[in-house]
Amino acid sequence: MSKESVILVDEKDNQIGVMPKLEAHEKGLLHRAFSIFIFNNKYQLLLQKRAISKYHSGGLWTNTCCSHPKEGEDTLSAAIRRLDEEMGIKTSLRKVYDFIYKAKVGNSLIEHEFDHVFYGIYDSDPVLNKEEADDYKWIDMETLKNDIDKKMTRNLRPGVYTKISSFYEWISKYTQEIQLVDGNIYQMEF
Repeated sequence: MSKESVILVDEKDNQIGVMPKLEAHEKGLLHRAFSIFIFNNKYQLLLQKRAISKYHSGGLWTNTCCSHPKEGEDTLSAAIRRLDEEMGIKTSLRKVYDFIYKAKVGNSLIEHEFDHVFYGIYDSDPVLNKEEADDYKWIDMETLKNDIDKKMTRNLRPGVYTKISSFYEWISKYTQEIQLVDGNIYQMEF
């Protein structure tokens, strides 16, 4: 792993410092992050299987993309950059909310993140960066949520339960505003 740094923040997302990423995860310190949920027009969510070589949660499934902005980089620009770097996807993203979560992710590491959540629409298959992701799949949100509710999640990376459940709860509040035609999403404006 390179000497990447993360932006340490307070509970209102104000920057309070910078620290090497691994050290921040070892200490479980709150830092800025983002999560991206990409849907196709059939309302299926794109999941990625993290590369087995990742320093935590390798070989486990997670949301489309998640990472950290660089110091001085705004979160939306970072999300667009990482989505292209990891999944070969170029699409517009819309920020929908943010939240704080904390999860043990294995190898004595803790994610404690102020997570900015984005969604986008994309109707092609991704082009994976094999250093980041080993596989991908499109899955219906209801199926995924039911699997999470039934604890059938041993192949999901720790912390992703919280992210997906939070997103599912948020999107469920706005389903009346999603325009569906023949079961396909044509507009997802909130």
